[in-house]
Amino acid sequence: MSKVKAGIDAGGSLLKIAYKENNRIHFKKFPIEKADVAISWVKAAGVDVQAVLTGGKAHILQKNYFPDATIVPEFQATCDGARFLLAEQGAKVEDSFLIINIGTGTSWHLVKGENYERILGSGLGGGTFVGLGSLLANSQDYDQLTSLASKGSKGNLDLLVKDIYESDESPINGDLTAANFAKAAKVMHSEADRMAAVTNMIAETIILLTLQAAALHKVKDIVLIGSTLLNNPFLKTTLENYLVMLGLTPVFVANGEFSSSYGALLSV
Repeated sequence: MSKVKAGIDAGGSLLKIAYKENNRIHFKKFPIEKADVAISWVKAAGVDVQAVLTGGKAHILQKNYFPDATIVPEFQATCDGARFLLAEQGAKVEDSFLIINIGTGTSWHLVKGENYERILGSGLGGGTFVGLGSLLANSQDYDQLTSLASKGSKGNLDLLVKDIYESDESPINGDLTAANFAKAAKVMHSEADRMAAVTNMIAETIILLTLQAAALHKVKDIVLIGSTLLNNPFLKTTLENYLVMLGLTPVFVANGEFSSSYGALLSV
């Protein structure tokens, strides 16, 4: 067996691995509850595993599995990994841009050349999506919940601007939300409608915070990464539509959910 270099991001919900073998980069992820299975899988790939760790649970992995491993600060790993993945896919962004990492929660990072700074955070993210999904759709299965969201209608729960004005004289786009979930007690709705409304609420909150951050720091390019974007077309489309409407440029990074693990791997 060959020597394997691995960057491992131990987050709140997932354990994400970027590993290099025979000069090729591979990606793998596991639920954080299955860390034993994940680490066994990594060690089975090579006798000598050179691991670099990052994320909130990195110290637990170091203590239990890789006592000699280096720990890289999470925000450094995230930004380094995202920049390299952007370059790999040939994406063009300005020298200054925002990275939005939508994981269990959401973080905003300002990148200026080789420098970066975490400027904002929110508790709304994938953890919110799955948590409310268990309450509103009786499921904790991420793929099932994203499928429901893509089939639902937020307008069956959200009070929209056009519901208030009921005419073509609305001062703003009538499809924008006036109040999230305000029609829940008045209109019939399905589990799919509930998940569409949850997704829209998360997207709108992210967009409002992004708009303020972009205006404050005078940037236009918005780079989006994170596991909550994976197989979540309704969230991606909603974010993209809002960003474009507001004059910002969305850039979705291929394999962006592995930015932190890839950034850790790059430090080896």
